[in-house]
Amino acid sequence: MHDTDEVRDFLTTRRARLSPVEAGLPFAGGQRRVPGLRREEVAMLAGVSVDYYTRLERGNLAGASDAVLDALARALQLDEAEREHLHDLARLANASPTARARAPRAQRPALRPSLQKVLDAMPGVPGMIRNERRDLLALNPIARRLYAPVLGNPANAGNLARFCFLDPGAQSFFPDWRTSASDLVASLRKSASADPYDRGLSDLIGELTTRSEPFAQFWAAHRVRFHQNGAKRVRHPEVGELRLDYESMPLPADPSLSLVVYTPSDDATADALALLASIAATEQADAARIAAD
Repeated sequence: MHDTDEVRDFLTTRRARLSPVEAGLPFAGGQRRVPGLRREEVAMLAGVSVDYYTRLERGNLAGASDAVLDALARALQLDEAEREHLHDLARLANASPTARARAPRAQRPALRPSLQKVLDAMPGVPGMIRNERRDLLALNPIARRLYAPVLGNPANAGNLARFCFLDPGAQSFFPDWRTSASDLVASLRKSASADPYDRGLSDLIGELTTRSEPFAQFWAAHRVRFHQNGAKRVRHPEVGELRLDYESMPLPADPSLSLVVYTPSDDATADALALLASIAATEQADAARIAAD
């Protein structure tokens, strides 16, 4: 999407979701012609002129100061991820054509062997390394068993987003599919604004937009969110339903990569993970025995 379109649609959707009452404005009643706040109301709340806010909403963030962006974020009641997204869009708008032309295109970094050692040192809980495109780059044995439905289909290319939107088994694997899918798209949008020069990510978004109507609808909602921690429910073909908590931690030495670790949120899930770990260990032992013969 063109930069100005992205800015316009983001600000318009944020304005439309906020009512005058929620914004702390007096509401005289009657029929309003637009959902949410009017442009002049946002301008008043942000302390800028209506003409200036109109220019911003039309996609022209060039020259907007951090103070103005923060005032706009407060007026629209943006959360932390949305506020950072707005600043990312402004940085892109202020980049010169020369800087854009010279901007490095993100390459998939070589995975350091020590990262696999870290994963393998956690045999009891699923752990994996992923990039901002949601490629599953490295997994420990239990995580590989957990994500067997994703990894087992070559068409997914080890990518969680492709699995979620293009694999017919995704809605069975994720019982709360709509929530999981919406959150995944919101995280991808945040990644795309943070690194607009990642050609692989933009290609993935383009592919999913054209091949998946649900993805296109979620993308049009302009939600953004961090993928840092939370809860997830999956229905695994071998051990049944799992309720998992996750923590996603960026790797300082590899800024585009994150370590994601899952832990059980109840006793039944702990037992199911122990069974998965046992299955994975048996599978590894069998593979080693075959290799030795």
